[in-house]
Amino acid sequence: MIVTGGGSGIGRATAHAFAGRGWGVLVVGRDAGALKDTAAGHEGIQPFAADLSQEGAPEAVAEAARQRFGRVDALVNNAGIGIFGALGGLARAHVEAQVATNLIAPIMLTQAVLDDLSAGGGVVVNISSAGSLGLRSWPHNAVYGATKAALDVLTRSWAVELGPRGIRVVGLAPGIVDTAAGIRAGMPERDYLGFLETMRERVPLGRIGRPEEIAWWIVQLTSPEASYASGTVFAVDGALSVT
Repeated sequence: MIVTGGGSGIGRATAHAFAGRGWGVLVVGRDAGALKDTAAGHEGIQPFAADLSQEGAPEAVAEAARQRFGRVDALVNNAGIGIFGALGGLARAHVEAQVATNLIAPIMLTQAVLDDLSAGGGVVVNISSAGSLGLRSWPHNAVYGATKAALDVLTRSWAVELGPRGIRVVGLAPGIVDTAAGIRAGMPERDYLGFLETMRERVPLGRIGRPEEIAWWIVQLTSPEASYASGTVFAVDGALSVT
């Protein structure tokens, strides 16, 4: 199987969860050192450094998975970037980077493994965001939110297109999860911790999610017991999105 964005956070936790169940996992990301850390101590995890927004990279990832594991039974489209900015001050390069990573990359990678998934009744899990569900808005982060909303449309559309081929497509929309993504994006640690505290007070369950909790759901959605689930985006956010 393939897990993108596997160098940290939800991607790393997901790779560990699948490897712990005996799956062979190709973890993909831009940072070779981070991927090596993800794979450390896990014999079933194979790192593969690639920038999926670059032409030819999705096909290279698909081929690497085939060479290492023989086939691709599942794909977790988890890689994503967010760059804050309000309309009126958006840099074109920042807009294009988010669209390329969050939307174009999963389209092209899913396409690259279609034949593999068809051969074994495979599963695609698209990692969205609970912040983009329904009629919610995302001021100052609208481009990121728009890419995730678009990914949800792909999830529903692909489920219909690929169902006759035996492929299931599901989405998972995490809420606020402590992945330190804000810090990696340049947010000062103090500001990031303040953001988590502010959001914790808004979550009905009264706490922030953990990457391992999201990974558990991803594993469940790929299991045989979930074989009738397709075309649905599941929110896992402590009920924040329904407040």
